[in-house]
This record gives sequence, structure tokens and C-alpha cells, in this order.
Amino acid sequence: MRALTVVPGERDSLEVSELPEPEPGPGDLLVDGIAVGVCGTDKDIVAGEYGEAPGTGHRLVLGHESLGRVRQAPTGSGFRPGDLVAGVVRRPDPEPCGACAHGEFDMCRNGRYTERGIKGHHGYASERWTVDADYAVRVDDELGELGVLVEPASVVAKAWEQIDRIGARSWFEPARVLVTGAGPIGLLAALLATQRAGADLDVHVLDQVTDGPKPELVTGLGATYHHRGLDDVADRIRPDVIVEATGAGPVVLDAMRRNAACGIVCLTGVSSGGRRFEIDAGALNRAIVLENDVVFGSVNANLRHYRLATEALAKADPAWLAGVITRRVPLAEAATAFTTRRDDVKVVLTLSDQPS
Repeated sequence: MRALTVVPGERDSLEVSELPEPEPGPGDLLVDGIAVGVCGTDKDIVAGEYGEAPGTGHRLVLGHESLGRVRQAPTGSGFRPGDLVAGVVRRPDPEPCGACAHGEFDMCRNGRYTERGIKGHHGYASERWTVDADYAVRVDDELGELGVLVEPASVVAKAWEQIDRIGARSWFEPARVLVTGAGPIGLLAALLATQRAGADLDVHVLDQVTDGPKPELVTGLGATYHHRGLDDVADRIRPDVIVEATGAGPVVLDAMRRNAACGIVCLTGVSSGGRRFEIDAGALNRAIVLENDVVFGSVNANLRHYRLATEALAKADPAWLAGVITRRVPLAEAATAFTTRRDDVKVVLTLSDQPS
């Protein structure tokens, strides 16, 4: 079968490889791959910046944003052939820390976890793959290929869960939300903001572009799109919650200092190192302390968040979700998926010629 592989740490090693058919273990599902999403993490691995092959292997199968259809399922697994599924990315460490032992493996304390398609475990970018049934999540069949958005949606489902838990330290009824970045994570963060039960949030999204699909996708949620600087937007709306999804250093710092009093800033974008700029650390500290602000980072997800993500996607407008996927690339042409085009939002690799 065909699979998309790299040599971790080696730039320009991406290739479509021929691999043996996977052999499911006693508790595994055998799955026909439908699609995988391509994100910044995948591009960094292809660029040789990080990644780890399993065991003593030389190559790593890419792909952590998965979607497939069950071909074979063990009795008692809760799955059956034909089910649409997404595979969870992270696995707990073999000698679990306290968080992993309690199912919170997204918050692993000792770093000995593995991740499908990233760290020590082959990913899902192959025509067939296996997954332990305990780490598979059923996807609403009506979503079809849109189910490939489950993994990025799980990341923002976790972010919103953490925002709510932090907000519960005191009275918490946020009125205004600002999302910085209108990529897939930012757009899905805005989607989940509009779906919050019992909340009538004024949702704003900030990005640099003035045309293309992003402004229309934001307005399609009933949110407000902005393209001016964060200072200008924050001065006008005073956001109670900021979800930062760009990872751009200046934007991160501006988000930390421009929210409303007692505000919460959730950082979901991963910044690149090497760029230096001056900040007034004392003034930033003073603002955070005197306003009882919280700044925290959030990445990855556990099973609970995947299930929240499938529920959120099932409630969303399918036409809006379809607009988030702006380019589909067949596996044979996979290299083109890693070159960013101007109007890209979410690029998806299709793994099968069969309809989803």
C-alpha cells in the first residue's frame, strides 16, 4: 500500500512509499484511509525541524489529522465495518505520569508520550491504517470528508474547556471574544465560540488578508472580521477572551496586554524561535497582575475533546465547513500540499479514489 513518509530531521525527504499492509492487533480497528489534513506541524516535519520515527525505524509515516472508514473491527469494540472514524493523535507514556494515568494524556508531565505521525508512532497518511479501538472516535457519517476537521476541532474544544475552567475561578460571563488568525484553528475556535450554550458572545476574528475566503468564512459565522492591527481592534472591543492562533511573536505579546480586566488569553499558535524584539516586561507584568489576567498555552487533546469536537462539527453548517477545506490534493501529488498558496485555509490529502 502507499503511504506518505519522511526521514525525520532530514529536509526534502518526503516521498510516497510502498509499505506492507498493516496487521491489526487483537484490539485494533483496520481502517481504509480517506483523508488527512495538512498543518504547520506537518510542514515543519517535512522541513526537517523535528519528528521521530518509531523504534529503530528510518522513516516516519506522516499524518495526524485523520479520517477513515472501518474495514474490520473486533467484537465488543463498539465499532463495526463501515463506521467513519478519526484516530486520536497522542498516546500516554508507557509508565504513565499522574495525568496520563487519569486519561489526561494531553497534559503529560514527563514528555514520554508518543504521537501518531509526529513522535515515535506512524501516522495516518496511508491507504490503510490500524488504531486501537480505545483511541478511535466515531464521526457522524453525514459529515463525510468534512470529518477530517475533527483533530483541529479537538484542539480548540480543549482550549475552550480550559478557558471555562479558568473563568470559573470567579464570576465569568464573557461578552466579547477576539480570535487572532483566521487559519483552520482560528476559524474553528470562532465556530465553537458561536456555539457556546447559553452565551451570546460578540465574536471577532483578526487576520492580515483583505480578500480571499477568510473574511467570508468569518462573516458566515455571524462574527466580525478585522484586518487592522490588534491594538486598534482591542481598543474598540476590549475582549474578555482572546484565542491567539497565529504564533507570531508581536501578536502574542499584544494579545497578552490588550484584553479586558480579568481577561483570559489562550495561546494556541506555536511560535518560531530566533526573532528578537524589545518589550517592557515590567509594564506587561504590572498589567497582568493588577488586572487579574490569565495567560496560558493549550495544545493537543484527549478523548473527551475529540468527542466534543465531533459534536461541534455535527452541529455546524456543512456548507461553512466545506468552505474551510480550500484545496484537496491526491496522495500521488502530495508534495504540492506542502507549498502554501495565497488562498489556502485547510489543505487536505485524499488517500482513496473511493467516495467517503
